[in-house]
Amino acid sequence: MIQNRRRTTARVLLLAIAALGLQLTVPAVASADPASSAWAKLRMCESSGRYATNTGNGYYGAYQFDLPTWRSVGGTGRPDQAAPAEQDYRALYLYRMRGWQPWQCAGMLKLAGDADARSKRVPTYAEAAYIGGGGLPAPVPGPGGPKPAWPGVVYQYGDCATPLKAFQLRMNAFGYGFTGTGCYYEKTRTAVLDLQRANGIKDSGLLGPKTWDAAWNGKAPR
Repeated sequence: MIQNRRRTTARVLLLAIAALGLQLTVPAVASADPASSAWAKLRMCESSGRYATNTGNGYYGAYQFDLPTWRSVGGTGRPDQAAPAEQDYRALYLYRMRGWQPWQCAGMLKLAGDADARSKRVPTYAEAAYIGGGGLPAPVPGPGGPKPAWPGVVYQYGDCATPLKAFQLRMNAFGYGFTGTGCYYEKTRTAVLDLQRANGIKDSGLLGPKTWDAAWNGKAPR
């Protein structure tokens, strides 16, 4: 009986050790690569989610690649002419090489890097499939769209804010071709000045309540 008990005890211990060993040797699931929601936010900020965007500013597609960067991660042709899955793949490739650093919008959105940022690990297309933008266009305010309330802030060169994106997209109704970054740089300044001059507003370049209202209710810039 004692021997049987010892054998039973030993067998239980061996089974426990074996089970523990199996647990120790099963590879852990890597908690790496940003969530698909982070990529969706990045695309909306960079290009309003448009994979085919080409505004003539030297940046192309949903992730606003310039050609040298696109080619540095193996892209061929022009990014905006590539399939959405190809753009997703090259974006993940770039992220693994350089993290969020290449995208200004990532800083604006405060996207955090993770284990694969700058890992230099070349992804597979299967690994990039989860990004899944699908290339669906985002709605753009049209000429007859309702005017959002003025945000109560006078914007100037160098500012970045969500309401600026609404203004930029509204100006597309007049042919400006904004991607909607939400950042006030030279192109936005030109649009503001054009709008102010067309509507008899002092051409200060400041985006205040009169200029905001003119974007929806004023005369179109010439």
